[in-house]
Amino acid sequence: MEQTIVAIHAHPDDIEFLAAGTLAGLSRAGIRVIMASMTAGDCGTVSLDPTEISQIRVREAANSADLVGARYYCLGFKDMAIFSDDASRRRITEFLRALRPSIVITSSPEDYMADHEATAVLVRDACFSAALPNYETRHQTPATPLPEIPALYFMDPIGGVDRNQRPVIPDFVVDIEESFDLKIAMLMEHKSQKEWLRVRHGIENYVSIMQKWTRERGALAGIRIGEGFRQYRGHPYPQDERFQDLVRKHLHIPLALRGNDESDLVPAEEVPTQPVVTSGPELEPDTAELTGIADGRMGEPVDGVAPSPWPEDRSAPTRS
Repeated sequence: MEQTIVAIHAHPDDIEFLAAGTLAGLSRAGIRVIMASMTAGDCGTVSLDPTEISQIRVREAANSADLVGARYYCLGFKDMAIFSDDASRRRITEFLRALRPSIVITSSPEDYMADHEATAVLVRDACFSAALPNYETRHQTPATPLPEIPALYFMDPIGGVDRNQRPVIPDFVVDIEESFDLKIAMLMEHKSQKEWLRVRHGIENYVSIMQKWTRERGALAGIRIGEGFRQYRGHPYPQDERFQDLVRKHLHIPLALRGNDESDLVPAEEVPTQPVVTSGPELEPDTAELTGIADGRMGEPVDGVAPSPWPEDRSAPTRS
């Protein structure tokens, strides 16, 4: 059973802006990569109704994931309606239990908008509750609890700054020069956002702005192109560096964090780590079908808001 990484952000295209290069490299290395958005991006338009834009954006996100052999899921929330409440936490917990990741990557808890920040809080808490044997998700066919809390990492905030424009420095930067063309191709699948980003965000060329941000993150660590990540080290989340170990040969420490030591991290074999469960029956995907909660067609609404439907001309993802 291969190792599984789940990346969850608020909207379709957020992951492409912030982590697609790293995920593309990991998928190419044989890691099972799952990409998920909390919403279908139903407010990301100036001309279409919510159903129309949702269907388009989910299809775009799925096509993007296909480029690197990843699987995409929409978790069925609505734009500007992501909240850290009981029903939402149970939904994300069930998603994690069904997919059984050892590593989870999510949005920055400091960012320019509420959906991004709320996603970070929900995913953080769901990682914790996913390993609680007595925590019930109330799903019709619940997956079994995880054997341990997954290691949790945060992507950079958009533009590398918080909502007050203060810089957010990553723990490490992954050199993505080898997969940068794939990252660009993945972002370009989100064609519906060109007009929206121009009108509402003042971004004339969303691919160019991604390239600019990615070069700025690379420059933090003295490389040309990079994506930044921070590890959540709160108790009792895993403290080992399992994600860093997967990208070790492409990993660089930001110059601001090196102090007098200009070297990168010590080699992986010199880093003391706790035993990591990456395969075996405890982390195999649940035998029940990942329908409903994980394929964008979950029947139970959150606060009365039902998930966006999967596009009719694209079959819903099924467990491989």
